[in-house]
Amino acid sequence: MFTKKRVFTLAVALLLILSVGLSGCSKSAPTTEPPQEKAAAEQKLSWSGQAEPKTLDPQMSDGIPELILELAMFEGLTRLDKDNVPQAGIAEKWDVSSDGLKYTFHLRDSKWSNGDPITAEDFKYAWIRGLDPANGSTYAYQLYYIKNGKQFNTKEAKAEDLGIKVLDPKTLEVTMESPTPYFLSLTAYPTYFPVNKKVVDQNAKDWALKPETYISNGPFKMLSWSHKDKLVVVKNDNYWDAKSVKLSQITFPLIEDIKSDLNAFEQGTLDGTATVPLEDIDRMRQNKILLSSPSLATYFYRFNVTKKPFDNAKVRKALSLVIDRKTLIDKVIKGGQTPALAFVPGGIPDAEAGKGFRQVGGDYYKDNDLTEAKKLLADAGYPDGKDFPEVTLLYNTSSGHQKIAEAIQDMWKQNLGITVKLRQEEWKVYLNSQEKLQYDISRAGWVGDYIDPMTFMDMFVTGGDQNQTGWGNKEYDSLIDTAKKSGDQKVRMEALHKAEKILTDEMPIMPIYFYVDTWVQKSYVKDVHRSPLSFFDFKYAWVAEKK
Repeated sequence: MFTKKRVFTLAVALLLILSVGLSGCSKSAPTTEPPQEKAAAEQKLSWSGQAEPKTLDPQMSDGIPELILELAMFEGLTRLDKDNVPQAGIAEKWDVSSDGLKYTFHLRDSKWSNGDPITAEDFKYAWIRGLDPANGSTYAYQLYYIKNGKQFNTKEAKAEDLGIKVLDPKTLEVTMESPTPYFLSLTAYPTYFPVNKKVVDQNAKDWALKPETYISNGPFKMLSWSHKDKLVVVKNDNYWDAKSVKLSQITFPLIEDIKSDLNAFEQGTLDGTATVPLEDIDRMRQNKILLSSPSLATYFYRFNVTKKPFDNAKVRKALSLVIDRKTLIDKVIKGGQTPALAFVPGGIPDAEAGKGFRQVGGDYYKDNDLTEAKKLLADAGYPDGKDFPEVTLLYNTSSGHQKIAEAIQDMWKQNLGITVKLRQEEWKVYLNSQEKLQYDISRAGWVGDYIDPMTFMDMFVTGGDQNQTGWGNKEYDSLIDTAKKSGDQKVRMEALHKAEKILTDEMPIMPIYFYVDTWVQKSYVKDVHRSPLSFFDFKYAWVAEKK
């Protein structure tokens, strides 16, 4: 996933993980509208939708811009509250077996936006779609926690072998491969959203492209989609908790250029945007407009290890070690980020109470280690960059990504004698280039899907759809498998720490910094939930009278 007030605490993370052992039954979060502020007569919002979505099919999407739109229009068995704890969504309650292997979800009486009843079959159908290898979902692996999920996706099992049973129209039984402490959080993620079986069956190729067939079950429903222009959603009166939804309409202009985004915000045609150009960060902060919060996310570069010279780990490590991350943050990015000297960010608990995964794992390499970088490059056969081939760094269209790329390009040139060209591509083309390994070095970002190191680590298993580097390591794969199968947190975390060390030793990726999200919104916009998992939730949002 890719590129968000509150501080994310270790206590909240522990609560999230421990909550899986209890039967669930919870109420929707109350509105926090303060009595001293009056709601505007017109409850309409305009919020940047960023780039044209690659797809709005929940089982097929994998980007943050898509996730935000889908979260507005869909809901899973659970929904994360403002503290990131899973609450009752379409499932009004659930039971978990004592061994953590079987979940029984009891669905509430609820309807799709077209009035059809939502059934357990809609969830089963959606999950099988996500796992079906014929559909090529890059997020299929998020469903591997379900018994025989991986085997079905790799054509080693049949659909009827999956641990998904519809006991009756309102009861769904899910059997896991192994205890999964964060499964209730996963059921709030788009890959686990239901889709309307009848509608999708009848419009398999284009149901997610037009409002008349984009039938959803969340707080809002699609009114219109002018492709590469704007997407408009309106309140879904068939949503089970429609009484909590204050906004009547949200317009999402699809503006890929973040400078144009900010201009629209300052001119008053946008009420909020998640993207602020690097060159405007200081100005927004001085004007007391900039908002920020910690994010469970890492900004990094991928290396295509199937191409020379990046098939050599010494080259990859040399290019990573020579980066002066602190200077890059202080002089270029300016958002208060933290240098990434490992891959998994902070904010995730470890096995021992009170300790975080990053705290226990520590740093795996030094920032700006010029001596070691030059030695590694020379050992690889390119002393002072001599005979180093011409290579290109790819990034998606953004002035921010461009400035970071230019700064790193300069560091490589000055410190290693390497010349790297830059290439930018619009969002969907860029994603396709990464998936097909049509790059040398590529900018990337990963935002956690749930609060556990696994959401960062399992993407790099050999052949993983999100790996997109060509790299693989059998020992790494084995450690990830151990961590997924064990219900013992100590065993899990030990395996994940060992796996992270292999990843950083072999360096198929180059971590650069841990995100601190910055965004802007008008003062009259209230109760938009900004998550450390990098999405906005508009369910409880409302607009106050402008002063």
